[in-house]
Amino acid sequence: MENLIRFEKLLDEIKSRADGEKRLIVGIAGPPGSGKSTLADDLADCIGTSAAVLPMDGFHLDNETLRQRGLLNRKGAPETFDAQSFVELVRALKQQSSLTYPTFDREEDRTVPDGGRIDAGSKIVLVEGNYLLLDSPPWSELAKLFDMTVKLTVGRSELERRLIERWVNHGLSASAATERAQENDVRNADLVSTHSRSSDFIYVGD
Repeated sequence: MENLIRFEKLLDEIKSRADGEKRLIVGIAGPPGSGKSTLADDLADCIGTSAAVLPMDGFHLDNETLRQRGLLNRKGAPETFDAQSFVELVRALKQQSSLTYPTFDREEDRTVPDGGRIDAGSKIVLVEGNYLLLDSPPWSELAKLFDMTVKLTVGRSELERRLIERWVNHGLSASAATERAQENDVRNADLVSTHSRSSDFIYVGD
């Protein structure tokens, strides 16, 4: 049974589960445009220096690889990520006190190797991404690695509005942004909605 939870309660729940010795790994999942990054950043800000955010975005396959595979127009779909390397990194969080991870430069539309770092003092790691609860391998391997999972849900019409607005903000016309969102982002959002496992909590925005 998934429990609805608001920000302050979620913050308290995470703090209460962090015992100071074993690193707590929290998976924050949801469709594109649902607000995962904002939630993870806000939680980390409130927790302080003992918390770190690990985004999934740095595991995008590079554009040339996607072009060779005929997947460039589907960038952002599950098959356009190096999912196995992502799973291995999350697994390493339980075994290594410090590690680096790739980040994603949206302006340059490319990944940055070793662009981020998790230090020994990061006792709470907030992992955020679209496909953390996906029920197909290798994504499904994440189930046993998270100590706690949170799912964000947004009404379809609002989600579509956000996804279209995102492309408009990237310089596309309203019609081009709508087409881009419908052909890729909304398809990915539907996949998340229909093929994700249950989470411990469903986040309800304030």
